[in-house]
Amino acid sequence: MTAAQPLSATRARILEIATELFYQRGVHAVGVNEITARARASKLSLYRYFPSKEELVTAMLTEHSDRIHAWLERETADAAPGPPRVLAVFDLLISWFAQPGYHGCAVVNTVTDTRADPRTAAIARRHLTRYRGLLERRLHEAGLADTGDPAALARQLLLLIEGASVVTAIDGDPAAGTDARAAAERLLTIR
Repeated sequence: MTAAQPLSATRARILEIATELFYQRGVHAVGVNEITARARASKLSLYRYFPSKEELVTAMLTEHSDRIHAWLERETADAAPGPPRVLAVFDLLISWFAQPGYHGCAVVNTVTDTRADPRTAAIARRHLTRYRGLLERRLHEAGLADTGDPAALARQLLLLIEGASVVTAIDGDPAAGTDARAAAERLLTIR
C-alpha cells in the first residue's frame, strides 16, 4: 500500500460524510467540527484536501453531480426505442424519489442554501445543462427530435423533473414523479 492510498481514503471519507450531512441538514447547519468527528479525521486533514468549507462544498457538489449524471446515463442507455427511451429518465427518478430519506435534489438544495454562491451556482448551471443534454440525446435516440425543437422540449422535460423533485421533497409523497411522467408522456405524444 502506498502512502497516497490512506490519504485518498481519508479524503473520500471526509467527502462522504460531508455529502451525507449537507444533504440531510444543509450546508449552513453543518460545521467542519462535526464532519471531522464523524469522519474520524483531523481538521488538518480536512483542510489539507479542502482549504475551506466552501472548497469542500464545491468538491461535494461537483462529485455528486458527476455521480448522478453517470447513473442516469448508465441506467437509461438501454431503454426501449421511442418515447420509452425518454420516459426511462422519469422512471428512474420516480424510484429515486420514493427512497427513504429523499430530501430533494442536492444541487438545488445547495444552491439555495448558499444563496446562489457564484461557485455553487456555476456547478448548478452545469448540472442542469448536462440534464438537458441527456434529455436531448434521449429525444434524438427516440426519433423525437425531428418533430420540433429538441432543446425546448428537453427544457420542458427538465422543468417537470425538477418541479417533481421539489414537490416530492416538500410533500414527502413521490406521486409528483408519476404526475411529471404523465405530463412528459403527453408532451411527447403531441409532438
